Amino acid sequence: MAITERLHIAAARGLILGLALLSSMARCSSAIASDYSGDFVGIRSRFLIGAAPATTTPTAKVFDIIAHGAKADGRTDSTQAFMQTWVKACHSGGPAKVVFPPGTFLTGPLVYAGPCDGPMTVEIQGTVKATTDITEYSSPEWILFESVTKLNLIGKGTFDGQGAEAWKYNDCSKHPQCILPPTSIKFNKVTHGSMEGFTSVNSKAFHIFVVLSHNIKINNIHIVAPGNSPNTDGVHISQTDVVNVTNSIIGTGDDCVSIGHGSTNINVLNITCGPGHGISVGSLGKYKDEKEVRGIFVSNCTIRNTTNGVRIKTWAASPPGQATRITFQDIVLDKVRNPIIIDQTYGSKKKRSPSQVKISDVQFKNIRGTTISPVAVSLQCSAALPCDSIKLEQIDVAFSGSRSKQPFGNSCLNAKITTIGKQNPPACV
Repeated sequence: MAITERLHIAAARGLILGLALLSSMARCSSAIASDYSGDFVGIRSRFLIGAAPATTTPTAKVFDIIAHGAKADGRTDSTQAFMQTWVKACHSGGPAKVVFPPGTFLTGPLVYAGPCDGPMTVEIQGTVKATTDITEYSSPEWILFESVTKLNLIGKGTFDGQGAEAWKYNDCSKHPQCILPPTSIKFNKVTHGSMEGFTSVNSKAFHIFVVLSHNIKINNIHIVAPGNSPNTDGVHISQTDVVNVTNSIIGTGDDCVSIGHGSTNINVLNITCGPGHGISVGSLGKYKDEKEVRGIFVSNCTIRNTTNGVRIKTWAASPPGQATRITFQDIVLDKVRNPIIIDQTYGSKKKRSPSQVKISDVQFKNIRGTTISPVAVSLQCSAALPCDSIKLEQIDVAFSGSRSKQPFGNSCLNAKITTIGKQNPPACV
């Protein structure tokens, strides 16, 4: 990222993190479900049945941040009060709820670590704003939930990352090895977790990042950032098994939903996306030893005024990898650039050796709407490992842009394609 160096955290920061030490003595490893074999109908059923509950146990003790010193004035740094409240709730002897009540609160980085004594709920009723001094953030997240089992993050309130100050220093578009600014909300090693109801605005980088976790439900979330805000992915998933992202409205400066390596059994349903870069699998193949992506199902989504529609992207000259059993279906496009894409030269402005990520068993089904690009379907696969079993079924995309010298059509390279039903424009031959 843009930040060339990070300063040491102030002594006060050390005290704050010390308050979380009791919660972070033990770490749990991610629990990955056994492999699933079957059709996508079975996968969807399994996802919805296995999703984490979003309710709080009636006997949960309630811990209010104001009772621990937080100030609802939007100016006073209440980081210590937020941390103290979590530590007491986490070790209260059973189920607990932490409440961020109505009002506006300001905090620096928060570490909400487990294991805890019982299921945990955090309810946001007001607005929580992140501090803007990037030097306060020694690790790349604002609010980190780590090593917690049965965690629900709920409420009708708002997390405001106040990212504008960080965006102007972000040079990741020029330097791919950059360090990203902090993610707003990160689930790391969380098992049976949910997020529901709240709004996330103007994150410094990713709004929500789920990693090394299992069985996560994200429902009815509203994510907002300007279309030109860099790296503000709505929901990014990596090395996680069984995730449902449903019934949400996401508009950002990057992917509305991005699915990284090691993601398996991911369900993305009923998402309204735009502005942003669409819904993506990838990018894959940037690093060595990336894990397989498998069992991705994206359905019933509307994508509007985005730079891409549905996309799979892998880096050129990548290490070996694999992405398989991916379905995009029942997608509505509205003035979208690049509606349907497989791009295995991602991140390359010069001719480089082919990607070594193998893409197979991909379905694009019942995708319809309008594009402002002259190419509706672009399948640019690796010369070393051509894409196998790519199915295009009921594709109906109309050109709604200004006149172009390039005729409206499709472009395919190194892809083994089968087609079913309507193909508008005509499929690659």
